[in-house]
Amino acid sequence: MGPQPFVPNERGRRVPLRKVTFEGSTGETLSGIIDIPEGPVKGWGVFSHGFTLGKDSPSASRMCKALADSGVGMLRFDNLGLGGSAGEWSAGSFSHKVADTVKAAEFMRAEGKQISLLVGHSFGGAAVLAAAREIPELDAVATVGAPFSPKHVAHVFDAALDKILSEGSAEVDLGGKRVEIRKHFVEDLENADLTDCIKQLQKPLMVLHSPTDNTVGIENASTIFQAARHPRNFVSLEGSDHLLTGKGQAARAARIIAAWADQYLDAGQ
Repeated sequence: MGPQPFVPNERGRRVPLRKVTFEGSTGETLSGIIDIPEGPVKGWGVFSHGFTLGKDSPSASRMCKALADSGVGMLRFDNLGLGGSAGEWSAGSFSHKVADTVKAAEFMRAEGKQISLLVGHSFGGAAVLAAAREIPELDAVATVGAPFSPKHVAHVFDAALDKILSEGSAEVDLGGKRVEIRKHFVEDLENADLTDCIKQLQKPLMVLHSPTDNTVGIENASTIFQAARHPRNFVSLEGSDHLLTGKGQAARAARIIAAWADQYLDAGQ
């Protein structure tokens, strides 16, 4: 593997990382980073980021570094057309996000790092719930601020919905970023239903959510938790915002996940 670059985590400790690429479900090359534990490896995982956030967003990078600091190596990657990944974001869909999460697990498997843990934030939380049944070696799943229904994300482009459906696409402003939303994306959201995925998960599930999340309401966590079967856990992230941008918020969530998942991890795999 050779010498690895180091980056500081939220507590100032250095976490080694490895930049990687792998083929996504559309055939495009996706860009990723593996945050590698400095000490003994308890297990490996894959992180799925929020709607248009990317692998280098604060929530993704801080959580994965903190998980690595706790002994869990994590692959975080940019979805189609985001960050360092090839392709057009507007050509993707929720189904592509799910399929690419499975592809990420396959990549890790080929690297000799079978994943034990899936972690998803926001829209990525919905994606890991759907992807879990396609990853046979998986031992545990954790969601952070996840919607119960993937189509929850459509509220951010409600004003353009008629145009998208009638004209096939429209540009919308998402937090100062102009992105194109295509009709197939909307239709794919309408067809996405996580109810059976959650009921048939057959993996330990941890649901983390802030009661003051103004983007994805806490009722989503309740619905996910109620649909799931045991073993299931819920943790309230009091004081956190949806994007986990406050000091220590992402690292706190990661430490909670790491402590819970420890009993399920396949150490050294």
